[in-house]
Amino acid sequence: MKLAVFDFDSTLMDGETIDFLADELGIGQEVAHITEEAMSGRLDFFESLTTRVGLLKGLEYKKAVDICKELPLMKGAKELIPALKEKGYKVVCFSGGFRIGTSPAKDVLGLDADFSNVLHEKDGILTGLVGGDMMFSHSKGDMIQRLQSLLGVTRADTLVCGDGANDLSMFAHADTRIAFCARDVLKKEANIIIDEKDLTKILEKI
Repeated sequence: MKLAVFDFDSTLMDGETIDFLADELGIGQEVAHITEEAMSGRLDFFESLTTRVGLLKGLEYKKAVDICKELPLMKGAKELIPALKEKGYKVVCFSGGFRIGTSPAKDVLGLDADFSNVLHEKDGILTGLVGGDMMFSHSKGDMIQRLQSLLGVTRADTLVCGDGANDLSMFAHADTRIAFCARDVLKKEANIIIDEKDLTKILEKI
């Protein structure tokens, strides 16, 4: 068995989930700026996540769910996942974003699992609070080690793919490290770099 772990925002999905949600409140530019600082490694991920989610306070939860059902998948995503499965990979998504985004994509793409965060809502309204599996800069590295142990997969049989600084921790535990349209901070740790928005390009490299 082999393991392939993909980031969600700007990797399997073309954009940042939280930016789409912020646009609904008219604060897209403010949130996008914080997102960019975090993904480039200039801001602590936990602090940036909680700050950005705090700005979503007051958004109707159902509206957030509806927005996330319509998130645009990255070009090539629907072709890449079954191709990897044919090669013997379990294919998983790790996201510092939200379950309401990753779970619909998991079903559409046929992923084996998704690990992400949960937006807290009360009386149908987002409270500005968040919790979950992927809250910290080290979360992806921590989770990939647990999955490798559970599945009996070595780092030699592990592929990881992402675009931002919060993917660094999982890059430390895989021999195949793909930086996909990524920030420089991640490219430095990658051994495969793809700068074209087409996930099928991965199949030419592995």
